[in-house]
Amino acid sequence: MNATVARARVPAGPIPTRAGVGLRFRHHRAVLDERPAVAWFEVHTENYMGGGPATRYLNAVRRDYPVSLHGVGLSLGSADGIDPVHLARVRDVAARVQPGLISEHLAWSVTGGTYLADLLPLPMTEEALDVVCRNVDQVQMALGRRILMENPSTYLRFAHSTIPEWEFLAHLAQRTGCELLCDVNNIYVSACNHGWNPHTYLDALPPAAIGEIHLAGHSERHLEGDRVLRIDDHGSRVAPQVWALYAAALQRFGPVPTLIEWDTDVPPLDVLIEEAATADSALEAVRHEHAHAIPG
Repeated sequence: MNATVARARVPAGPIPTRAGVGLRFRHHRAVLDERPAVAWFEVHTENYMGGGPATRYLNAVRRDYPVSLHGVGLSLGSADGIDPVHLARVRDVAARVQPGLISEHLAWSVTGGTYLADLLPLPMTEEALDVVCRNVDQVQMALGRRILMENPSTYLRFAHSTIPEWEFLAHLAQRTGCELLCDVNNIYVSACNHGWNPHTYLDALPPAAIGEIHLAGHSERHLEGDRVLRIDDHGSRVAPQVWALYAAALQRFGPVPTLIEWDTDVPPLDVLIEEAATADSALEAVRHEHAHAIPG
Protein backbone atom coordinates (compact mmCIF):
# COMPACT_ATOMS: atom_id res chain seq x y z
CA MET A 1 0.00 0.00 0.00
CA ASN A 2 1.22 3.52 -0.80
CA ALA A 3 2.37 4.99 2.53
CA THR A 4 0.84 8.39 1.80
CA VAL A 5 -2.68 6.98 1.51
CA ALA A 6 -2.58 4.68 4.52
CA ARG A 7 -5.06 6.21 6.93
CA ALA A 8 -3.77 4.68 10.15
CA ARG A 9 -3.76 7.57 12.59
CA VAL A 10 -1.13 7.98 15.27
CA PRO A 11 -2.45 9.40 18.56
CA ALA A 12 -1.14 12.88 19.27
CA GLY A 13 1.10 13.04 22.32
CA PRO A 14 4.71 12.22 23.21
CA ILE A 15 7.18 11.65 20.40
CA PRO A 16 7.46 7.90 19.75
CA THR A 17 10.78 6.14 19.32
CA ARG A 18 10.26 5.90 15.61
CA ALA A 19 11.18 7.91 12.53
CA GLY A 20 9.26 11.08 11.70
CA VAL A 21 9.59 13.71 8.99
CA GLY A 22 9.89 17.47 8.92
CA LEU A 23 6.56 19.00 7.94
CA ARG A 24 6.98 21.62 5.22
CA PHE A 25 4.34 23.98 3.81
CA ARG A 26 4.02 22.16 0.49
CA HIS A 27 2.90 19.01 2.35
CA HIS A 28 0.24 20.57 4.59
CA ARG A 29 -2.67 19.71 2.32
CA ALA A 30 -1.42 16.19 1.54
CA VAL A 31 -1.08 15.35 5.23
CA LEU A 32 -4.62 16.48 6.01
CA ASP A 33 -6.17 14.86 2.94
CA GLU A 34 -4.29 11.56 2.96
CA ARG A 35 -3.42 11.01 6.63
CA PRO A 36 -0.10 9.29 5.81
CA ALA A 37 1.26 6.62 8.12
CA VAL A 38 3.94 8.87 9.59
CA ALA A 39 4.90 8.37 13.22
CA TRP A 40 5.35 12.09 13.98
CA PHE A 41 6.12 15.48 12.48
CA GLU A 42 8.57 18.22 13.36
CA VAL A 43 8.00 21.87 12.42
CA HIS A 44 10.08 25.03 12.62
CA THR A 45 8.70 27.04 15.52
CA GLU A 46 9.09 30.42 13.82
CA ASN A 47 6.87 29.38 10.90
CA TYR A 48 3.84 29.13 13.18
CA MET A 49 4.07 32.22 15.35
CA GLY A 50 1.35 34.12 13.53
CA GLY A 51 -2.18 33.22 12.60
CA GLY A 52 -3.43 32.40 9.15
CA PRO A 53 -3.50 29.18 7.13
CA ALA A 54 -0.17 27.77 8.35
CA THR A 55 -1.24 27.83 11.98
CA ARG A 56 -4.65 26.37 11.15
CA TYR A 57 -3.00 23.52 9.24
CA LEU A 58 -0.67 22.77 12.14
CA ASN A 59 -3.53 22.77 14.63
CA ALA A 60 -5.34 20.25 12.43
CA VAL A 61 -2.25 18.06 12.01
CA ARG A 62 -1.63 18.17 15.75
CA ARG A 63 -4.99 16.53 16.42
CA ASP A 64 -3.82 13.36 14.67
CA TYR A 65 -0.04 13.26 15.05
CA PRO A 66 2.62 13.92 17.69
CA VAL A 67 4.51 17.12 16.86
CA SER A 68 7.87 18.53 17.93
CA LEU A 69 9.02 22.14 17.67
CA HIS A 70 12.43 22.93 16.21
CA GLY A 71 13.49 26.55 16.66
CA VAL A 72 15.97 28.56 14.63
CA GLY A 73 15.69 32.05 16.13
CA LEU A 74 16.46 32.08 19.86
CA SER A 75 20.20 32.66 19.25
CA LEU A 76 21.24 30.69 22.32
CA GLY A 77 24.90 31.43 21.69
CA SER A 78 24.44 35.20 21.74
CA ALA A 79 26.31 37.12 24.42
CA ASP A 80 23.55 39.74 24.16
CA GLY A 81 21.18 37.33 25.90
CA ILE A 82 17.76 36.09 24.86
CA ASP A 83 15.25 38.40 23.18
CA PRO A 84 12.32 38.32 25.65
CA VAL A 85 9.77 39.08 22.92
CA HIS A 86 10.91 36.16 20.78
CA LEU A 87 11.02 33.87 23.80
CA ALA A 88 7.46 34.85 24.70
CA ARG A 89 6.34 33.97 21.17
CA VAL A 90 8.05 30.58 21.40
CA ARG A 91 6.28 30.00 24.71
CA ASP A 92 2.94 30.88 23.12
CA VAL A 93 3.46 28.41 20.25
CA ALA A 94 4.47 25.70 22.72
CA ALA A 95 1.38 26.35 24.84
CA ARG A 96 -0.86 26.04 21.78
CA VAL A 97 0.83 23.04 20.15
CA GLN A 98 1.83 21.12 23.30
CA PRO A 99 4.79 19.55 21.47
CA GLY A 100 6.38 16.28 22.47
CA LEU A 101 9.84 17.87 22.15
CA ILE A 102 11.27 21.39 21.79
CA SER A 103 14.72 21.86 20.28
CA GLU A 104 17.10 24.63 19.26
CA HIS A 105 20.62 25.02 17.87
CA LEU A 106 24.07 25.49 19.34
CA ALA A 107 24.58 28.69 17.37
CA TRP A 108 23.96 32.42 17.40
CA SER A 109 22.07 34.61 14.94
CA VAL A 110 21.40 37.93 16.69
CA THR A 111 23.78 40.74 17.59
CA GLY A 112 22.98 44.28 18.60
CA GLY A 113 19.30 43.63 17.96
CA THR A 114 19.95 42.63 14.33
CA TYR A 115 18.82 39.18 13.17
CA LEU A 116 21.35 37.76 10.71
CA ALA A 117 19.13 34.97 9.31
CA ASP A 118 21.77 32.29 9.70
CA LEU A 119 22.99 29.82 12.32
CA LEU A 120 26.51 31.02 13.04
CA PRO A 121 29.20 29.00 14.85
CA LEU A 122 30.52 29.70 18.32
CA PRO A 123 34.06 29.74 19.62
CA MET A 124 34.36 26.62 21.76
CA THR A 125 35.61 28.34 24.92
CA GLU A 126 34.72 28.44 28.60
CA GLU A 127 33.30 31.94 28.14
CA ALA A 128 31.02 30.79 25.33
CA LEU A 129 29.94 27.76 27.35
CA ASP A 130 28.94 30.06 30.23
CA VAL A 131 26.87 32.18 27.82
CA VAL A 132 25.05 29.22 26.30
CA CYS A 133 24.38 27.64 29.70
CA ARG A 134 22.91 30.91 30.98
CA ASN A 135 20.68 31.25 27.93
CA VAL A 136 19.53 27.63 27.98
CA ASP A 137 18.69 27.93 31.68
CA GLN A 138 16.58 31.02 30.93
CA VAL A 139 14.70 29.33 28.11
CA GLN A 140 14.04 26.17 30.12
CA MET A 141 12.77 28.23 33.04
CA ALA A 142 10.45 30.23 30.78
CA LEU A 143 9.08 27.12 29.04
CA GLY A 144 8.88 25.04 32.20
CA ARG A 145 10.56 22.08 30.52
CA ARG A 146 13.85 20.79 29.20
CA ILE A 147 14.84 21.60 25.64
CA LEU A 148 17.15 19.75 23.25
CA MET A 149 20.24 21.38 21.80
CA GLU A 150 21.41 20.42 18.32
CA ASN A 151 25.03 20.17 17.28
CA PRO A 152 25.84 22.46 14.32
CA SER A 153 27.34 21.84 10.91
CA THR A 154 30.40 24.06 10.54
CA TYR A 155 32.78 25.13 7.81
CA LEU A 156 35.27 27.28 9.73
CA ARG A 157 36.71 27.04 13.23
CA PHE A 158 37.83 29.74 15.65
CA ALA A 159 41.60 29.64 16.21
CA HIS A 160 41.16 30.33 19.91
CA SER A 161 38.69 27.51 20.60
CA THR A 162 39.87 25.43 23.56
CA ILE A 163 37.13 22.81 23.95
CA PRO A 164 36.31 20.12 21.39
CA GLU A 165 32.74 20.59 20.17
CA TRP A 166 31.64 17.19 21.47
CA GLU A 167 32.95 18.00 24.95
CA PHE A 168 31.26 21.41 24.82
CA LEU A 169 27.91 19.70 24.21
CA ALA A 170 28.49 17.14 26.96
CA HIS A 171 29.30 19.93 29.44
CA LEU A 172 26.23 21.88 28.32
CA ALA A 173 23.94 18.92 28.98
CA GLN A 174 25.54 18.24 32.35
CA ARG A 175 25.35 21.85 33.57
CA THR A 176 21.83 22.73 32.37
CA GLY A 177 20.05 19.39 32.35
CA CYS A 178 19.09 19.95 28.71
CA GLU A 179 18.98 17.03 26.31
CA LEU A 180 20.90 16.78 23.06
CA LEU A 181 19.58 16.55 19.52
CA CYS A 182 22.27 14.53 17.79
CA ASP A 183 22.32 15.56 14.15
CA VAL A 184 24.24 12.69 12.57
CA ASN A 185 24.48 14.43 9.20
CA ASN A 186 25.95 17.52 10.87
CA ILE A 187 28.53 15.38 12.65
CA TYR A 188 29.55 13.80 9.36
CA VAL A 189 29.67 17.14 7.51
CA SER A 190 31.73 18.87 10.20
CA ALA A 191 34.03 15.88 10.65
CA CYS A 192 34.80 15.81 6.93
CA ASN A 193 35.31 19.58 6.79
CA HIS A 194 37.64 19.72 9.80
CA GLY A 195 39.37 16.34 9.72
CA TRP A 196 37.65 15.00 12.84
CA ASN A 197 36.86 11.37 13.50
CA PRO A 198 33.01 11.23 13.60
CA HIS A 199 33.11 8.18 15.87
CA THR A 200 35.18 10.10 18.41
CA TYR A 201 32.42 12.72 18.36
CA LEU A 202 29.67 10.14 18.92
CA ASP A 203 31.59 8.36 21.67
CA ALA A 204 31.97 11.59 23.65
CA LEU A 205 28.24 12.33 23.80
CA PRO A 206 26.44 11.06 26.93
CA PRO A 207 23.88 8.43 25.84
CA ALA A 208 21.43 9.39 28.59
CA ALA A 209 21.24 12.95 27.21
CA ILE A 210 20.35 12.02 23.61
CA GLY A 211 16.66 12.79 23.11
CA GLU A 212 16.44 12.91 19.31
CA ILE A 213 18.47 12.27 16.16
CA HIS A 214 18.32 14.20 12.88
CA LEU A 215 19.17 12.81 9.45
CA ALA A 216 19.41 14.80 6.23
CA GLY A 217 21.19 15.04 2.91
CA HIS A 218 24.19 17.22 2.12
CA SER A 219 26.03 18.39 -0.96
CA GLU A 220 29.69 18.65 -1.94
CA ARG A 221 31.55 21.67 -3.26
CA HIS A 222 34.90 20.99 -4.93
CA LEU A 223 37.56 23.60 -4.17
CA GLU A 224 41.06 24.24 -5.39
CA GLY A 225 43.71 21.69 -4.53
CA ASP A 226 41.29 18.76 -4.70
CA ARG A 227 39.66 19.89 -1.49
CA VAL A 228 35.99 19.06 -0.89
CA LEU A 229 33.69 21.14 1.31
CA ARG A 230 30.51 19.43 2.44
CA ILE A 231 27.44 21.66 2.78
CA ASP A 232 24.54 20.80 5.07
CA ASP A 233 21.81 21.86 2.64
CA HIS A 234 19.04 19.34 3.46
CA GLY A 235 18.37 18.98 -0.24
CA SER A 236 18.79 15.29 -1.02
CA ARG A 237 18.46 11.79 0.36
CA VAL A 238 20.59 10.74 3.32
CA ALA A 239 24.07 9.73 2.12
CA PRO A 240 25.26 6.13 2.60
CA GLN A 241 28.08 7.31 4.88
CA VAL A 242 25.54 9.08 7.10
CA TRP A 243 23.34 5.98 7.26
CA ALA A 244 26.42 4.04 8.42
CA LEU A 245 27.16 6.66 11.09
CA TYR A 246 23.49 6.55 12.13
CA ALA A 247 23.82 2.79 12.69
CA ALA A 248 26.82 3.45 14.92
CA ALA A 249 24.87 6.12 16.82
CA LEU A 250 22.03 3.68 17.49
CA GLN A 251 24.51 1.09 18.73
CA ARG A 252 25.81 3.64 21.24
CA PHE A 253 22.60 5.40 22.23
CA GLY A 254 19.96 2.74 21.65
CA PRO A 255 16.70 3.51 19.83
CA VAL A 256 16.06 7.27 19.72
CA PRO A 257 13.27 9.25 17.97
CA THR A 258 14.71 10.09 14.56
CA LEU A 259 13.73 12.80 12.10
CA ILE A 260 14.23 13.07 8.34
CA GLU A 261 14.89 16.72 7.40
CA TRP A 262 14.47 18.07 3.87
CA ASP A 263 14.37 21.86 3.38
CA THR A 264 15.60 22.64 -0.16
CA ASP A 265 14.27 21.14 -3.39
CA VAL A 266 11.61 19.54 -1.22
CA PRO A 267 10.30 16.38 -2.94
CA PRO A 268 6.85 14.76 -2.72
CA LEU A 269 5.93 13.46 0.72
CA ASP A 270 6.40 9.87 -0.49
CA VAL A 271 10.16 10.41 -0.72
CA LEU A 272 10.43 11.60 2.88
CA ILE A 273 8.33 8.66 4.02
CA GLU A 274 10.67 6.27 2.20
CA GLU A 275 13.64 7.77 4.02
CA ALA A 276 11.78 7.50 7.32
CA ALA A 277 11.07 3.83 6.58
CA THR A 278 14.80 3.19 6.20
CA ALA A 279 15.43 4.82 9.58
CA ASP A 280 12.57 2.82 11.11
CA SER A 281 14.18 -0.40 9.87
CA ALA A 282 17.43 0.54 11.61
CA LEU A 283 15.56 1.41 14.80
CA GLU A 284 13.70 -1.90 14.73
CA ALA A 285 16.93 -3.84 14.20
CA VAL A 286 18.47 -2.22 17.29
CA ARG A 287 15.31 -2.87 19.34
CA HIS A 288 15.42 -6.52 18.29
CA GLU A 289 19.11 -6.75 19.13
CA HIS A 290 18.59 -5.26 22.58
CA ALA A 291 15.59 -7.51 23.26
CA HIS A 292 17.68 -10.62 22.56
CA ALA A 293 20.86 -9.47 24.25
CA ILE A 294 22.18 -11.93 26.81
CA PRO A 295 23.02 -10.21 30.12
CA GLY A 296 26.70 -10.58 30.86
